[in-house]
Amino acid sequence: MRLRLPISVLACVLALPLASQASERPKAEALVKEGVAYLKAHGKEAFLAEIQSGTGRFHFKPGSPLYLFVYDTKGITLAHGATPGAAGTNRWGMKDPDGKLLIQEIIKVAQQKGGGWVDYKFPNPANGKVEDKTSYCLAENGLVIGCGIYK
Repeated sequence: MRLRLPISVLACVLALPLASQASERPKAEALVKEGVAYLKAHGKEAFLAEIQSGTGRFHFKPGSPLYLFVYDTKGITLAHGATPGAAGTNRWGMKDPDGKLLIQEIIKVAQQKGGGWVDYKFPNPANGKVEDKTSYCLAENGLVIGCGIYK
């Protein structure tokens, strides 16, 4: 009987990261879809500028891990909401620590009807550690738009 409370507490603590990741998935997907709507309403240049701008609605903000990134279909970074300096960088051959060609996989999955999720490992800027990450990606008008969350 005594062990029930500590085991229950341990189970809850271990489940917290899964719950937070599960709650962030719909938010990441919604942000990508909001980005696509913004692209359609305002055009490519305004959309990319909105992501690159430190005050833009799709740029990283303290207190929220969500931001958009955009690639063309050849792996060129067109905009990045957390690392604006990455714009113009060719990331076609970028691999995660396990050797996964993550940008190529993101582009491939995004081009499927309805887009989808891609799992990979990536450094977490919050703690500097390589962690499991998943990104929701969609293709629209030759752009690949995504938003990732750490698991």
